[in-house]
Amino acid sequence: MRLVGVEEFGGPERLQVFEVPEPHAEDGEVRIRVHAVAVNPTDVGVRTGMRDPQGAPPPYAPGMDAAGVVDEVGEGSPWRVGQQVMAMALPLSEHGGAYVEHLVGPWESMAPIPEGSDLEHAATLPMNGLTAVQCLELLHLAPGSTLAVTGAAGTLGDYVVRLAKHAGLRVIADAAEKDRAQVAAAGADEVVERGDDVAERIRALVPEGVDALVDAAVQREQVVPAVRDGGGFVDVRGWAGEPQRDIVFHRAMVGREYRSQAKLETLRRFTEDGLLVLRVADVLPVAQAPEAHRRLEAGGVRGRIVLTF
Repeated sequence: MRLVGVEEFGGPERLQVFEVPEPHAEDGEVRIRVHAVAVNPTDVGVRTGMRDPQGAPPPYAPGMDAAGVVDEVGEGSPWRVGQQVMAMALPLSEHGGAYVEHLVGPWESMAPIPEGSDLEHAATLPMNGLTAVQCLELLHLAPGSTLAVTGAAGTLGDYVVRLAKHAGLRVIADAAEKDRAQVAAAGADEVVERGDDVAERIRALVPEGVDALVDAAVQREQVVPAVRDGGGFVDVRGWAGEPQRDIVFHRAMVGREYRSQAKLETLRRFTEDGLLVLRVADVLPVAQAPEAHRRLEAGGVRGRIVLTF
């Protein structure tokens, strides 16, 4: 089968198409014929070697989101051959990343695609959706609490804003001028200009500081001042924070959600109900994975670039 990945870590030009042995589903597993994979910032970490291969042999396939058609079902799986599903993958693990023609995983890592969605759009939901759910679960905010979201115009930030409003929270989000309408449409109660001084802008609205902040923009120390004493902060790239003012620092680790099938079902339902909106920036064939990574790293992409097999 075809695998898009790297033998040597480095820039986008390192991504190549390889022919590797085809995997097969064992008990409790499902194999899908992948049609679409979403390109995410985490994929860059795999490509550049920022993530430890943990002894896995090359080539290394990035990718944590996929959608396709079930073509093998192991004993004990509820899915059926021919069913269209979306799946989460774990690069550099037993089954590897999603940039593959055939993806095998536990049946709990998959769910039917949202009704009315196509495979390209469905491929953008699992990883970012599960991360957004985990961020809010870590904070465990009561309805009426105030949450700030940085990077609100991005895929993860957009999901956090929408799910937070659904949970009854007051949301303050950041956005560049060109993205203000989009972020407001996601449900943000107030939208402030993004930038290095975003914490000051948030404090201007909430002088005592917000109850919690989800830092999808990965600004870290720059935005901690927006949080009140004793509030909560979620980092999405593994930063543990610097102890101060009794703020509780959380690290969202989406790998923990690999078997969170019930949460995937909830995300599917939210998409069907219109609460979540799946955004595709562009669709490219897998051979153009280097171009997709260049565009992602250049910034400014709204929605996900999707690669198709």
